Amino acid sequence: MVYTNGRNMPFKKTSAMDQKLQFISEWNRGELDLSKLCRKYSVSRPTGYKWVERFKQEGFVGLEERSHEAKRHPNALSVELEALIIKARSKHPTWGPKKLVEWVQRTENLDRVCAPSTAGELLKREGLNVARKAGALRSTPWAGPLGCYDAANAIWCVDFKGWFRLGNGKRCDPLTMTDGYSRYLLRCQGLDHTGFENTRRNFEAAFWEYGLPERIRSDNGAPFGSVAIGGLSRLAVWLMKLGIVPERIDPGCPYQNGRHERMHLTLNEAIKDPAYDLRGQQRRFNAFRKCFNEERPHEALGQRTPASCYQTPLRKYTGRVEEPQYESGMITRKVQGNGEFNWNGAELFLSGTLEGETIGIEEVGDGQWQIRYGTMVLGSFDERGKKIVPIAKPRAWRKICH
Repeated sequence: MVYTNGRNMPFKKTSAMDQKLQFISEWNRGELDLSKLCRKYSVSRPTGYKWVERFKQEGFVGLEERSHEAKRHPNALSVELEALIIKARSKHPTWGPKKLVEWVQRTENLDRVCAPSTAGELLKREGLNVARKAGALRSTPWAGPLGCYDAANAIWCVDFKGWFRLGNGKRCDPLTMTDGYSRYLLRCQGLDHTGFENTRRNFEAAFWEYGLPERIRSDNGAPFGSVAIGGLSRLAVWLMKLGIVPERIDPGCPYQNGRHERMHLTLNEAIKDPAYDLRGQQRRFNAFRKCFNEERPHEALGQRTPASCYQTPLRKYTGRVEEPQYESGMITRKVQGNGEFNWNGAELFLSGTLEGETIGIEEVGDGQWQIRYGTMVLGSFDERGKKIVPIAKPRAWRKICH
């Protein structure tokens, strides 16, 4: 490579190897002693002696640059630990270094394995790391104004994971339920449709097994919500008669159920290669649920498993439903089959989902009446106009965390 000195006068840049060769050539001729030779080439005497000794032992090859990397790493992973981490990754191909290290430590009963970064370097070296998509957005876990995940069974989260086709071409709609506090996957059931009765039977099976939560959070889609007053659906009415508050997130805000949505991302590994039929797919769901609850460490739980954090509710399910109770002095009416109730000889339409249910009506002002179903305020009407005005969102769903 040729450079100039500012006056377009070229001079040659010599490499370190060229300098070593010239140094050894002059030393072989014996014209200068080693001290003067070192001063001429601007190197220290130990460096000069080192070059000469390497030349004597190895010839010109000994003058080549050598790696400065340490020959021994006291904190390096042993072959046995490397094999355990690689084996764990083959069993759980979507887990990251943190989960793999904790899982190996727990399953092998070891005091310590290694830092997650060390395991990450191992996976990278072996070509086993899964690169994230650039710019991918992640859902942030939310514990905001709808309710507080302050204890196990305070809030169960529920949703239908997007449907997919099985190997036989039939549809599968996975119904999932999790405990918001412990992330415990209570239910992962493949259904052939999302109707009310099908969903209610699966809710009931979960209640028989685990008991009753205080609240159940869902989106606004059927069968959890509806376009009826208060967004009430038949399923929501049934839950309320069991003493459960049906929470619904705001439309278009899936982050308000972010913990459950994050579980759905992990669930993708159980449906990326669907089974032939629903029975075979359910076996895969059961295996996924067992691994998710009992094996997979969760970073938000301090790398503990959901099963180690979950506790069954104190309220047992008996199968009995309780009719809503109203304070003495409150006027009650029965909603008829057409969704109407009688008020002073007039029929006012409320909701078909409340057919056969008893509502409470109380006066809140001069000629102004408020309608409730249980503790949930649904709307109000003016005695003169007799038109029911629904509220924006039932107050029973607005519990603020402080």
